[in-house]
Amino acid sequence: MAIEKMMRYAVAALFGLAGVCATAQAAEEIVTLTTRPDVTLSYLLTQNGDETRRFVAILFSGGAGNINLRRRDNGQFTGSENFLIRSRELFVKSGIATAAVDGPSDMSSMTDSFRMSDKHAVDIALVVKDLRNRFPQAKLFLVGTSRGTVSAAYNGLASGGTVDGVVLTSSVFNTSRAGGGVSGVDFSQVRAPLLFVHHREDNCNVCPYGGAARLADRYPLISVSGGLPPQSGPCDPLSQHGYFGKEAETVAAISLWIAGKPHPAEVK
Repeated sequence: MAIEKMMRYAVAALFGLAGVCATAQAAEEIVTLTTRPDVTLSYLLTQNGDETRRFVAILFSGGAGNINLRRRDNGQFTGSENFLIRSRELFVKSGIATAAVDGPSDMSSMTDSFRMSDKHAVDIALVVKDLRNRFPQAKLFLVGTSRGTVSAAYNGLASGGTVDGVVLTSSVFNTSRAGGGVSGVDFSQVRAPLLFVHHREDNCNVCPYGGAARLADRYPLISVSGGLPPQSGPCDPLSQHGYFGKEAETVAAISLWIAGKPHPAEVK
């Protein structure tokens, strides 16, 4: 009971910090890099401009991995409903800048095989390098959700310990026609600290909660419960798979882990 009380206090403290950070409007810009010959990769950088960055999270969305970055008539850069992409300002309000990665110009859809390829590793290594140059004092984390966990896990391996942590949310544990997900990843070879996050009622057939629970004796796991009634299919973002209705609490718990602070094992 004392531990649970401490965790609730820590989350409340983080929300208090978020209130302070929220006084500064988040600034966004699209950064485009040439990563391979005749190939460009863009990411959406979101941050509070008046702060020294201590933490930066590279965000990998699920599905095809394309968030179609461009400035729209309404001033928005992306209309993606993906959990991480729609929650990026929650990370910023917790003191974590985000870099939401789009698909590279030579790929209309990022398959699992591409996400685990040398080409993808080259692209993301240059994103990491660019962010290190922009924020030399910041700790850098790879954060993926659903199929994006393939990118985060593989690049966690490929980075050789040059990133400061990897967060896998709603991991694809089961093999399907779309690919093997993270089923073939040897997580023990990821040299950076690793966090799993999963909703207990995730009904996506390739993302069972049991896959995360089986790893809880070796890696920290944040288990999420509750939320709003789904407004999308079970493998789509506006459901338990995308922490629908529990975005703020889930991001707060992840942010505590990123910051190296005590974090709750359960988000209810």
